[in-house]
Amino acid sequence: MRVLHIWNPAGVASTLAKYQVRILGWSAWVITRRSADRFGLTTYGELLDCGSLRFLTLAVLRARRFDVIHVHMLDKLVPALKAIYPRKKVVLHYHGSDIRGRWCERRRFWKAADLILVSTPDLLEGAPADACVRYLPNPVDTDLFKPIPSLRRPGTALFITSSEAKHRASEKWAVRMAERLGLKLHIIDRDKEAIPHRRLPLVLNAYEYFIDHRWVPALSKTALEALACGLKVVRWDGKVIQGLPERHRPGAVVRALASLYEQLRGLG
Repeated sequence: MRVLHIWNPAGVASTLAKYQVRILGWSAWVITRRSADRFGLTTYGELLDCGSLRFLTLAVLRARRFDVIHVHMLDKLVPALKAIYPRKKVVLHYHGSDIRGRWCERRRFWKAADLILVSTPDLLEGAPADACVRYLPNPVDTDLFKPIPSLRRPGTALFITSSEAKHRASEKWAVRMAERLGLKLHIIDRDKEAIPHRRLPLVLNAYEYFIDHRWVPALSKTALEALACGLKVVRWDGKVIQGLPERHRPGAVVRALASLYEQLRGLG
């Protein structure tokens, strides 16, 4: 199987492609724009130095060599891909605010996809009954995110904020949670202190707890990475959890995705 991943939000495409190659023995690749990868999320794949129109043109041209075209977020590209390559399977993968509450608005784009994936269960709300929409858990690259006990500082907690509304709205809550648990809280603003993706495991491992945002009832990608590093995570409802769930381990995710791809191929 040859799979091209287009775009790489939160590094999900890099993780999927890397483990599709390692575990399934497939040919898989990722392309995204360098200007869109501020944190170095593309740990597997290719960064293209070009503008948006040039990138879309290159994506269409590259797609001709692959069996499955897996488009992340860029739903406007899907109708063109299906028009040019009607026999290829095009998968559209939504990751959050790109589709949350916008199913009707984005219909003219997603309706051309053979399969629609969403990264968190809450995104299924409002999903159309006349389309093939499936939840695929976010994978965590466990090569990169793993426990480093020697760095751990007991009694500490980390909250990562940014200019995004979901983070700003959760800051006061994070402070309350830390006080309730008797933890020394450190807040990092990623807009002011950009943390390279490969350095993030070292940052996470320095804390005992990670306090996630409470914007939606779903764990963030960073919270999942914190679990993989052995931290305790305070999730949206105040419950403290520990241990990365099996469904988010890369092997489980790529095998589940392989099954969905095979169902598409079976449909011709």
